[in-house]
Amino acid sequence: MLDSTTDITTDITMDHLERTFEETLKEQKDTIFTVCYMFSKDENEVNDLFQEVLINLWNGFEGFENRSNIRSWVYRIALNTCISYDRKKRRTATERLNMNINLFEDRDEDTRQVDMLHRRISKLQPFDRAIVLLWLENLSYDEIGQIVGITAKNVSVRLFRIREQLKNMSND
Repeated sequence: MLDSTTDITTDITMDHLERTFEETLKEQKDTIFTVCYMFSKDENEVNDLFQEVLINLWNGFEGFENRSNIRSWVYRIALNTCISYDRKKRRTATERLNMNINLFEDRDEDTRQVDMLHRRISKLQPFDRAIVLLWLENLSYDEIGQIVGITAKNVSVRLFRIREQLKNMSND
């Protein structure tokens, strides 16, 4: 008899956890996608990253203790997942077939500048890319620091150095 009561309680707790997780995903899916897109422009790879982030979020969700806000926690999980994926990918880099054709390429000046900025950002180290992403999302230096684990002052210094690095990169 005791086992059936325990099973019911476990089912109720699990249902609540799943509903809360689903609500969190609805609120944070754009954040997750933005992080994944910053680490890849390949649609399949972005989808793979998104799935990896979801798995990691689910695995850590029960242990999330509201010590930080949920958005910061989601950013941290997504960034760590994407950075780890990027490191693995660099270790096992393979040559991809490139057709050098983009039928949907937009040729206006704004699009070219955004593409150039994205190419330059993609050349940064993963940690610096994460900081730029969070800054582009208009997070405060304190929030960025909390997410990546450094002080707000260090965020400021790193952003200054990153801006200089981006300015000095070539346009290729």
